[in-house]
Amino acid sequence: MATQSDEEEGTTATAEGEALPAAAEGQALTAPETADVAQTLGSQRYVHAAFFATGILVAFLASKTLAAAWSELADWPAAVRAVPQLVSFPEDERDGIMLTAGAVIGIATVVQIYRKEGIRTWADEVAAELAKVSWPNRETVVNGTLVVVIASAIATVYVAILDRFWSFLTTLVYGT
Repeated sequence: MATQSDEEEGTTATAEGEALPAAAEGQALTAPETADVAQTLGSQRYVHAAFFATGILVAFLASKTLAAAWSELADWPAAVRAVPQLVSFPEDERDGIMLTAGAVIGIATVVQIYRKEGIRTWADEVAAELAKVSWPNRETVVNGTLVVVIASAIATVYVAILDRFWSFLTTLVYGT
């Protein structure tokens, strides 16, 4: 998104014509300005949060996978003979090293995914559509849940009574 600075008004204009508050050089944004930026980002902040969460998940999975692979290789005598450094680190240190390696893999993966215009556009479109959804309030969700639970209980009792009734009839007809 291309921006143009407007020094006189203290704002930054985006390509879409939106005005973002501009912090003076070397100054951090204050709380109201931060809220304005968050509101201006709109649904895109959820896209960024999703990419961040994806990075954390990839980092976690990569670190656990690499740690498991290292432990398996350390238990394999041929691998230890070929690479004696596999057993030179205790398991506690291995986890820390693999966590760092997983973090690097997670960051690299998210950066590569984020750089793909098609994926970022798709994520922005999904977030924009979800922003249009009218989500139910708490009272509506609670009432709907109660209706489902009560209807399920009634259906369970009804089926149980029918089962007992047919079981009784079957016993009368065929005997025990």
